[in-house]
Amino acid sequence: MNFIRTAISDVIIIEPKVHGDARGYFVETFRQDKLEDFLGYCIDFCQDNESKSSKGVLRGLHYQLPPFAQTKLVRVIQGRVLDVAVDIRQGSPTFGQHVAVELSSENKRQLLVPRGFAHGFIVLEGETVFAYKVDNYYSPECDRGIAFDDKSIGIDWLLSTSDIKLSDKDTKQPLLVNAECFHYNENLYA
Repeated sequence: MNFIRTAISDVIIIEPKVHGDARGYFVETFRQDKLEDFLGYCIDFCQDNESKSSKGVLRGLHYQLPPFAQTKLVRVIQGRVLDVAVDIRQGSPTFGQHVAVELSSENKRQLLVPRGFAHGFIVLEGETVFAYKVDNYYSPECDRGIAFDDKSIGIDWLLSTSDIKLSDKDTKQPLLVNAECFHYNENLYA
């Protein structure tokens, strides 16, 4: 596995090694020991999630507050998405900045989105199956979000606004300036 730090160094691209031949391929999608060695801290994933969406579906920007903050390890099983992580740690030198990475069944890339970041993705083709691991359980009371089109963040979702399909929940998310955020010096792994 190849681990690549992005422009926001806490957000990591993971490129697994693909072993392919005429029969198909084999890929190791997760190795806790290698990930923890690279990060320098422990992650205990406890829940796996999967969604299926059509082109234009945008899910996000979502996060959970402590004590149920989550690290996410995301990947695409079928199809293609633009995956986005936004730093929402007040006091961070990269607060309000984002990383956008294309994940697809073809490139097999994964993205590690740590606690303290909002996460979202938009489906760029056909039927797309998206899977992710989280290191804390879902908590409706701690569930939060930020408007996908917040101009202060400036995400280019690659599709026109008229082609974007949102849930009712995601049409009502606040701007970053009004969102409940994390604090940069807060120990999110305590």
